[in-house]
Amino acid sequence: MAGRDFWLGQLHGQPVVLGLSRIGKVSATLTASVLIGHFGASRIVFTGVAGGLAPGVKVGDVVVAHDFIQHDLDASPLFPRYEVPLYGRSRFLCDPALTSLLAMAADRALAISSDAVSPLVAGAQVHRGLIASGDRFVSSATESRLLQSALADAGHAALAVEMEGAAVAQVCADYGVTFAAMRTVSDRADDSAHIDFPTFVTDVASHYARRIIDELLRSLPAPT
Repeated sequence: MAGRDFWLGQLHGQPVVLGLSRIGKVSATLTASVLIGHFGASRIVFTGVAGGLAPGVKVGDVVVAHDFIQHDLDASPLFPRYEVPLYGRSRFLCDPALTSLLAMAADRALAISSDAVSPLVAGAQVHRGLIASGDRFVSSATESRLLQSALADAGHAALAVEMEGAAVAQVCADYGVTFAAMRTVSDRADDSAHIDFPTFVTDVASHYARRIIDELLRSLPAPT
């Protein structure tokens, strides 16, 4: 479907569809649209990795999104920087109830497995807040500082940066679909961002995504 593979089944008594969004906002938009339009998804939970921006958001931590902003969106002077044209807003909220359940699932997952996975995640914490999305990989300390400063000057204190979440949040808002998202922090969006990235995704982030989703699904009421 749309050049992507999807897997249908049940996990912990919940009917699920699993799909890989691919990289970037356009790819994520298409994947989310297929999940909703073709599979009839009533809620979407998005997982993946991100670069830490805010102080204290370190490698191995988990960021559960409160909302998303596109850090590379600028339609000025027609609209204020970061504002999505014709929406009158720059940030898209995640569903509060599902986000709360996801954050609690992340807390439980870290408590169970943080010491067993890798020295990278010793003492890992769960953060909740704004995540910034854009179609570029932030990989230098200078770029990270400039991005964080520009967002903060506009009143947007982002915890982390990635490349897809804001697009999925907007699609879900348009369709009225419940949405929540979490990201494992793979780097500090600085000059070391490229180091062992594939290894981190395979050995750490994928493990945490599976563990957190397991915990989340166990906490959901049985379907009727």
